[in-house]
Parts: sequence; structure tokens; C-alpha cells
Amino acid sequence: QVQLVESGGGLVQPGGSLRLSCAASGETLDYYAIGWFRQAPEKEREGISCMASDEITTRYVESVKGRFTISRDNVKNIMYLQMNNLKPEDTAVYYCAVGLRCGLMYESQFDYWGQGTQVTVSS
Repeated sequence: QVQLVESGGGLVQPGGSLRLSCAASGETLDYYAIGWFRQAPEKEREGISCMASDEITTRYVESVKGRFTISRDNVKNIMYLQMNNLKPEDTAVYYCAVGLRCGLMYESQFDYWGQGTQVTVSS
């Protein structure tokens, strides 16, 4: 069992940055793929980024490429999502998740989830 706790959400102006953190406990993240999802109001939850257990293979949804960066610290057992040049359409609840592989970043491929953290981009 892996427990995940997110932090770092908040209100930011367009063009600003935030870094989300997700602390894991219960098991080491070493052998897991890590992912970030988000759910905007009245929309389905979507996978936006994933990093495989090899710490080399990464995937990003087109809408965040070049602006968001996923990373992990297996010593501290924490995963991160650095979000730059934020846009109002990035407003959503953001979730971290872990699973065996990134695949196509479907929810069903991830076994453990954080509780979510709100990110609001507004002037």
C-alpha cells in the first residue's frame, strides 16, 4: 500500500509558477511509474504527465508540454510537478498517482492516488 499526500496548490496569476509535491509513504517509489492527473470543473480527469520507474521515460499531454516538468526524488520518496507559465485553463484539481507503468496515462493503470490539490490560475 502506498499513501500519497499532495501539497503546493493555490492561487496564482496567469504566467506564474507553482510546484506541486506528492509525498509517498508505505512503500518506496523506486519501482513505480509516477503520474499527475487533473480534473477541471465539469470535465473528466485527464493524465497530464508521467515518469516511468527508469526515471528517464517521461510523457506529457500536449497542452502542458514545454511548461510542466515532472520529477522524482526516490531518496525522499517525493514526486514533483513544476508548472510554469500557467494559464487560466490549467485551473483544476491536481492528483498524483503511482502505478506499474505509464502506458497511455489511463486512470485504470494507476493503483494509488493522492487526495488532490486545487490549482487556480486567475488575475
